[in-house]
Amino acid sequence: MTTPPRPRDRFETLAIHAGQEPDPQNGAVMTPVYFTSTYKQDAPAKPRQGYEYSRTTNPTRTALQENLAALEAGAWGLCFSSGLSALNTLCDRLVPGDHVVAGNDLYGGTYRLFKRIFERYGVRFTFVDTTKSEEIGRAIEAKTRYVYLETPSNPLLRISDIAKAAKQAHTHGALLVVDNTFATPYLQQPLELGADIVLHSLTKYLGGHSDVVGGALIGRDEKLREELAFFQNAAGGTPGPMDCFLVLRGTKTLALRMDRHNENAMAIARFLESHSAVERVFYPGLPSHPQHALAKRQMNGFGGMVSFELRGGVSAGDRFASSTRLFTLAESLGGVESLVETPPSMTHASIPAEARRAAGLADGLVRLSVGVEHVADLLADVEQALAQALAPATAKAAKSKAKPEAASKLSGERGRK
Repeated sequence: MTTPPRPRDRFETLAIHAGQEPDPQNGAVMTPVYFTSTYKQDAPAKPRQGYEYSRTTNPTRTALQENLAALEAGAWGLCFSSGLSALNTLCDRLVPGDHVVAGNDLYGGTYRLFKRIFERYGVRFTFVDTTKSEEIGRAIEAKTRYVYLETPSNPLLRISDIAKAAKQAHTHGALLVVDNTFATPYLQQPLELGADIVLHSLTKYLGGHSDVVGGALIGRDEKLREELAFFQNAAGGTPGPMDCFLVLRGTKTLALRMDRHNENAMAIARFLESHSAVERVFYPGLPSHPQHALAKRQMNGFGGMVSFELRGGVSAGDRFASSTRLFTLAESLGGVESLVETPPSMTHASIPAEARRAAGLADGLVRLSVGVEHVADLLADVEQALAQALAPATAKAAKSKAKPEAASKLSGERGRK
């Protein structure tokens, strides 16, 4: 395995220029969107610049792959139609009897792909608390091919020590895979800490505008790239050129957006932690977070995701998520707009309840994707939603006692807003 030198350009410069040169024919600054399925060849089996069919290669996708590789300090990148398509390609390398050690706090779609699809093909999975390196060590066996981490994890924002996990995996001949979706390469670079493959859902922060779905794998080992590229082409889970263009647009402003996501999320987390109705707050930027010191060492910021538990349990969590005005009740994350969801009934519903609870995912958990709106407006929204979530009986009684004209006036004011 060869490790390339770090690029001289800083992150913000790479985000705008890596993989993107002005068009040599007309000087266009923005990467063209190559809407073509096939390419003229100079002679039989002699394509120009390696382009022959767009499932295999497309110039817009090439630009995005080079851009992402530069941002993650990698040697190559491969893009897919979704994050799960990228993960599926990673699992396509496995054969019956192979074994994977994975975190027990995972995105529900990842758990579903592991348990309900690849486990049927004879691949075995062991789920452990990857924040405890000794549990990773105990779970690794002779046929372990991957150690798979989410850090920060989804939805409990747990932090795993990437360097320690890499050492454990490599000692036993396994590869370390890190889902870096929550952190993004702006806040964390797993390859620099010893990981072999970085996975991204491009749908989230890298796209950044909730208008595209995509995934990526990034690494440094050329032989590994060739293996994964074979499955990328053979299975065909590749993104279209417009999707690639939209993600390229997103990476240009990634640094700017992540700075605001960080600031807003920290303010929200501090407010929630100080609120008497909140049982627990999960945010690696808080000193109360169990892995706060580790997060400070291996990250350059703490991200825009905040999870918390309300003292009222499931019903309070549901009422909160249904009462916000700026935080939109929706799945996904990482866009400029703020979102709220309840993982047990939404993003993590595919994980059995007993498995969720064993991993520490309470039924009343609420997850916030904190956007880039003005922080004062977001704080006001959280505060009013907490009030509605925790005092439904009081609110109902007050409403029933209100004079008809007062209720009419209130309705009129809301209509004007």
